[in-house]
Amino acid sequence: MGSKWRKVKLALGMNLCVYGPRNHVADNDDDYDSLPPPPPSQRRSDAALLSPPCDWTSVPATPATASNRLRLSKSLSRSSSKKTCSICLASMRRGDGQAIFTAECSHSFHFQCIASNVKHGNQICPVCRAKWKEIPFQGPTDRARNNNDEFMTVLRRLPPPRSNSARNPAPTFQSPEPSIFNDDESLDRKIDSTNTTFSVKTPSDNLNHGRKVNIKTYTEVSTVVKSRKLDSFTVLLHLKAPASHSQTPRAPVDLVTVLDISGSMAGTKLALLKRAMGFVIQNLGPNDRLAVIAFSSTARRLFPLRRMSETGRQQALQAVNSLVANGGTNIAEGLRKGAKVMEDRREKNPVSSIILLSDGQDTYTITQNRPNYEMLLPLSVRPNESSTFKIPVHAFGFGGDHDASSMHSISEASGGTFSFIETEGIIQDAFAQCIGGLLSVVVKDLRLVIECVGPTVYIGSLKAGSYHNRVMPDRRTGSIDVGDLYADEERDFLVSVNVPVEETSILKVSCVYTDPVKKEFVKLEGEEVRIERNNDVAKISIEVDRQQNRIRAAEAMVTARALAENGDLAGAVSALESFRKVLSETASARSGDRLCASLEAEVKGMEERMASRHVYEASGRAYILSGLSSHSWQRATARGDSTDGSSLVQAYQTPSMVEMVTRSQASLLGSPSGQRLLRPMWSSFGSQPKPR
Repeated sequence: MGSKWRKVKLALGMNLCVYGPRNHVADNDDDYDSLPPPPPSQRRSDAALLSPPCDWTSVPATPATASNRLRLSKSLSRSSSKKTCSICLASMRRGDGQAIFTAECSHSFHFQCIASNVKHGNQICPVCRAKWKEIPFQGPTDRARNNNDEFMTVLRRLPPPRSNSARNPAPTFQSPEPSIFNDDESLDRKIDSTNTTFSVKTPSDNLNHGRKVNIKTYTEVSTVVKSRKLDSFTVLLHLKAPASHSQTPRAPVDLVTVLDISGSMAGTKLALLKRAMGFVIQNLGPNDRLAVIAFSSTARRLFPLRRMSETGRQQALQAVNSLVANGGTNIAEGLRKGAKVMEDRREKNPVSSIILLSDGQDTYTITQNRPNYEMLLPLSVRPNESSTFKIPVHAFGFGGDHDASSMHSISEASGGTFSFIETEGIIQDAFAQCIGGLLSVVVKDLRLVIECVGPTVYIGSLKAGSYHNRVMPDRRTGSIDVGDLYADEERDFLVSVNVPVEETSILKVSCVYTDPVKKEFVKLEGEEVRIERNNDVAKISIEVDRQQNRIRAAEAMVTARALAENGDLAGAVSALESFRKVLSETASARSGDRLCASLEAEVKGMEERMASRHVYEASGRAYILSGLSSHSWQRATARGDSTDGSSLVQAYQTPSMVEMVTRSQASLLGSPSGQRLLRPMWSSFGSQPKPR
């Protein structure tokens, strides 16, 4: 035993890491079973506890020859046998064949993980942020070149050279970025059967009809008197995207996350962000690609657009866990690099999106006197007349100090949504809801076309929220650019037309879109909209009344926000109260409609956040803007402190969003049932659709 200890001490004295051979137990292990537990500094770190559980296979160390391996006794491996590497989240157990690096601050990591961390330019402890005098280094040697092995050692940090120059040298291990981001990983053209989504089947589901968009129309009343002329008659156009099927592959995604790591993100915020990103990485499939941009005073790309295979996920997680918070907030630079990744890529997946998270205000581009938020968004992701479908930026305002106006403007201009994360702990659920939708896109670039049938029928107006729409000069034809739809997602638009005397034929509706999986162009013709002419008592359509209430709610929010921004909080509250009074008297509200109940609860929450100027600045503005974003796009956003599907303010959640949020919440609980739910989303779905 003494000779073994001498070998270990010799290796440590040479600053070399020791390989623990797999499936080997040292002699006399029983002598060490009575050792006391490791001190608190060597137990699982807070960063590891905040990271999502997973069962990924650790990246194996390159095996050395048997003659060069050193045997580790149980006394050396006991303290690490129950620990988790805070970077890759895999356990550090004896006999795994992985070299372990223990820093001066007593925190331990897999050598390859921490060496990769250092390679990204971080030379402080990822857990306690202690500055190390000795840093791990991994590189080739002459023996390694011959035996396909690597040399692992520890380098002592040299004191900085004295210089009169004011220049700040770049980090020693920071790899330079290319000028063109065309180094994206090639796509796998073969769609893996594991890259499919699952949904609950209903008796009406079938592979032929279930893959098509469903178009329905409703008139505001069931019948009109024969001799009556109507100058403004409302027709509701209702679209519902197809559900995802168990045997149908889903469309893979190119996702770029642009993350704020400024000084204000230090501590719990950054730890929660890393955990949330770990959940995102874990639930992307092998055909999805991810790139991460981190920004503070400047921005840098952590790694190229990379497929989330087992290796890709491992490397992505290591890069994310290497992040350290410092510096200012340069949102514009972060978005510029995120857009550049999308613009320069050689190949494209069918679905593309950018996720932006920030907890502060841009201090480099925006001036407080006359802010121009459009300067934050690169031209390459903005829609224009020639191409209304660009890359949406889904923005997340983190905490009470972020600039809600700028984040909402960025998302609105790009076709994305704005979510307000008021309670820091729900950041993972908010991300889960977003990717739950992105991983279930079944319709691309949908355009809805409305044509008047009767010779004297004309379109008065289209109410389509934030969707780009147009009415031709002759007012006989109109269109709405709907864009992408998630599985089971619904859209409702109101068309106002005139109805001449005795006219019965009003409109004809059709749509065109692309199936992102089959890569087919689809054209659907809806049924002709007709009205009955008789003297019966007209029945009000609950469906039309419901959507009219939604539009009234959005208009009340816009009015209230304008009053609040001008300092009239009492007037803003009065405008919201007036809407709630009108809402309570409508036919749909009296019938117990869920959407109306949601609007009631949401508007009441806005009133509470206008109790004082301080409360409005801290949460009221962001809460209203996230609500406006949700209603204008008819898509779920995180608002306040909840993404729970049972919450009344979550009227637009799809089954895939609910499934992903449930998965996230189960992972946070860490229960055995939660562990079972933590299968990657690309392997299964199973959620009942929720009534609107």
